Amino acid sequence: MTPNDVMETSVESELKEYEAQLRKELGIEDGGINHFEKPFEQTFVKQSRETTTVLFGGLTLAHEQFLEYAIRGMGYKVEALACPDNDALTIGKEFGNRGQCNPTYYTVGNLVKHLQELRDNEGLTVQEIKDKYVFLTAGACGPCRFGMYEAEYRKALRDAGFDGFRVLLFEQTKGISKAAGDEVAEEGGIDFNKDFFMALIMAVMIGDLVNDLGYQLRPYEVKKGETNRVLEEAKRMLGQTMQDGDKLEATLKKVRDMFDAVECDYTRVKPKVKITGEFWAMTTEGDGNYHLGEWLEGEGAQVLVEPVSTWVDYLLYIGKHDLMKSFGLPDKEGNTSRLKQLKTYALMSALKIYFRGRYDRYRKLLGMKPNALPNQGKIHKLAQEYYNIDLRGGEGHMEVGKNIYSVLEKKAHMVISVKPFGCMPSTQSDGVQSKVVNDYPECIFIPIETSGDGEVNIKSRVQMKLYEAKVRCREEFQRVLDGFGVTAAEFRAVVDKDPELKRGLLTFVHEEVGVAANLLHMVAKRLKKSVAKNAKAEKKIMSVQEVEALARQVAIEEGAACVKEAELDTEAKADARGAARIEEDRKEHAEQVLIAAEVGCSTGACGDSLPGEQKSRSIEETAKAATGGGCGDSCGCE
Repeated sequence: MTPNDVMETSVESELKEYEAQLRKELGIEDGGINHFEKPFEQTFVKQSRETTTVLFGGLTLAHEQFLEYAIRGMGYKVEALACPDNDALTIGKEFGNRGQCNPTYYTVGNLVKHLQELRDNEGLTVQEIKDKYVFLTAGACGPCRFGMYEAEYRKALRDAGFDGFRVLLFEQTKGISKAAGDEVAEEGGIDFNKDFFMALIMAVMIGDLVNDLGYQLRPYEVKKGETNRVLEEAKRMLGQTMQDGDKLEATLKKVRDMFDAVECDYTRVKPKVKITGEFWAMTTEGDGNYHLGEWLEGEGAQVLVEPVSTWVDYLLYIGKHDLMKSFGLPDKEGNTSRLKQLKTYALMSALKIYFRGRYDRYRKLLGMKPNALPNQGKIHKLAQEYYNIDLRGGEGHMEVGKNIYSVLEKKAHMVISVKPFGCMPSTQSDGVQSKVVNDYPECIFIPIETSGDGEVNIKSRVQMKLYEAKVRCREEFQRVLDGFGVTAAEFRAVVDKDPELKRGLLTFVHEEVGVAANLLHMVAKRLKKSVAKNAKAEKKIMSVQEVEALARQVAIEEGAACVKEAELDTEAKADARGAARIEEDRKEHAEQVLIAAEVGCSTGACGDSLPGEQKSRSIEETAKAATGGGCGDSCGCE
């Protein structure tokens, strides 16, 4: 035994003696260690699937409706909980721990509220509720209180009188938690297999796309309420197709025609407002975020909501990133297998390609009107200067990256980051956003925290920033008007004459942020294309007659004021009153010339002799061309 070993043994002995002395003084020398053990919970097995209803919630109404249809089609009894309201918040605070975040209180209280209604209004006993219902929720480990949701559910259920109610935990990386009752996959109440995954993915994608269409059409619909009517019918049709297990392609085409038939007035100048932030707070459509999307539309904005599919795409991107950084390093068991890591990386790459490809396929079936998923690589690149991608929690670097992305890619006039009160990951992002706003002065960004109260103050703050976004949007539209040399009335007159420009699924060129400004680009480009098409001859060299006809057409359109001057000049010369009459008529015509200058005619030279050719014409030549007497010497014809 070495001297060091002797010293360690002596120190260990002295520490144990000192510990025994302290325990004796405190009176706890005989106390044993009471380890926490998870309370017994009845398992959810396959045999009880037909008699057990799976409750779930936490997404948008469209997502929950599609999930309900899709999972029901696989033989499960499912029921989506109602959208959490402030009554659920009150119940959550009553039975939950203090200091929890907003989504915890809303979602926990919503479940307890539903079970209380089953007990008090529908007459079920507590034991019947525990036998006939289970709750499926998401869970994850991380730096925020999201990892504590399961414990909060169980604590609130116990205190509310539903001790032992089954909670199934679906973790982002582990599926159904075995500790929650699904001990053996073959015997579990939920077979979390490939078909189940595909049903979830399909429901999430369709929910995203349908929601996107609703938010894009609703602000511009001519007949109020038409978009929501079509939206509800589309959800019913698509949901029934999912439940029947049929392919979605045919139904999506019918839905496309339904949305396309919604008449829209895209000349309305409305700012685009992007909602991002903490996942639940930006996704819910109820009291949890003060009905933010609906309220913004009422304030005259077009809302851009974040698809749930973006979160799935983000997880796949992060998974690939982590695999790259850990390549060649041993796993948790200490084993190193580069081949296994390469196979996993290849599998995740294939899943990412499949996922985005499927999303774009559904977009194509809906006329490409829904927005594409953002490029995760580009978001990462934009955010890396401000936020380390390895700092996880919430949406991580995405909140920062999406704000910059919205500015540089001309996606939104304004970005709102909504989060629960005290949300640590989003608060970190907000601290970084001040630097982003300083580096990108054109960015209009506002963070808001929700707590169930303070709605008036929050909306007042948003209104101030929304006013800035409206001003920015109007300036953008006016700049495009000035650039093309047209007025808003002229622009709307062109759109009113073309029903094609009022289709619900009309897609726009992406030159500006606002819809009206982009439509103006389209109209201007269509007019240019039309002129070019008229000017294009079937032969390489135009005949004299064709040149004369074309020049006469142009002269008539842009030379009216100059023709008037020539007519006045001729009449004045033939008049007996002579110079006095000429001077009087010329003064009168000077006012007409000023007016004509606003529409493109100037004194002495009335524009192009031919489209695309800058040639000056005298007044006599213009008059001669417009009245059928040839096109004038400047055109080169007889």
